[in-house]
Amino acid sequence: MQRRNFLQGVMNGGVAATLATLFPQAVLADWPKAAFESKDVNGALQALLGATDSQSEQVDVTAPDIAENGAVVPIKVSTKLDKVESITLIAEKNPSPLVASFNYSGDCAGFVSTRIKMGETQNVIVVVKSGGKLYSAQKSVKVTVGGCGG
Repeated sequence: MQRRNFLQGVMNGGVAATLATLFPQAVLADWPKAAFESKDVNGALQALLGATDSQSEQVDVTAPDIAENGAVVPIKVSTKLDKVESITLIAEKNPSPLVASFNYSGDCAGFVSTRIKMGETQNVIVVVKSGGKLYSAQKSVKVTVGGCGG
């Protein structure tokens, strides 16, 4: 009986994976399509967060001054703000500026560490939503070997 249950579980998992591949919108959580399709920073922020950003010293962005490879640029974001709702990463000159948006629930530490793809030298803009307000910071990164631009 255990073998039958195991095989049934494997089959169900395979079907779920196939459906997720064929119909991602039907299976996966809702995603901000308009924000990811936007070609400019303000359009992406408006579609994702409903407003544009404001500068703040309460958000810290750590990125290399010079990225040797634009395909893998390490980025760290941290903030001491309370009630962080989301952290959004934007590469302003990429063909699709919105790189990622991380949503939080409950009392979470405002921290993200990831790698992004950058097509050319540009600013990386980080927007933190906390307590219904937007806080942002930016860091200029020089790209020496092409990322998404070649």
